Amino acid sequence: MNEERKIEVEEVTSVEAPAKARVEAPAETFERKRDYLAGFLSQKPESLSGGEPGGALYEAVIEALKEIYDPEIPVNIYDLGLIYNVEVTDEGHAAVTMTLTTPHCPVAESMPAEVELRVGSVPGVAVADVNLVWDPPWDPQKMSDDAKLELGML
Repeated sequence: MNEERKIEVEEVTSVEAPAKARVEAPAETFERKRDYLAGFLSQKPESLSGGEPGGALYEAVIEALKEIYDPEIPVNIYDLGLIYNVEVTDEGHAAVTMTLTTPHCPVAESMPAEVELRVGSVPGVAVADVNLVWDPPWDPQKMSDDAKLELGML
């Protein structure tokens, strides 16, 4: 089994250049079709009313809620998941639906009043209502990822 293998070597002195692409004029001209996006692209975005998510008044209410902290947990009540719903009308009526971590929470009496006071102090809010609910009950899964990270749960 003493076979000897040989590798053939071929020397190349020049390579033929590939053919170049040619662009020819079309035999017939086609009428350009109407761009289906033309109308869409020329539309102006609808302005948000202040009371819907993304609107200035709604976002100001959310920022006010983020300034209120749970006394036992060093996280604001919005990221903690205690705020279930925020509705703001164009007339400045803000309604906040919230819960507490437990019905026996030491701030069960004062927290809704603080939320009402803070939301009511947002410029543009004429009336603030806070609805305290126990259903669905709060659980740690309602917390934002930022809150979980702050508490070492991520």
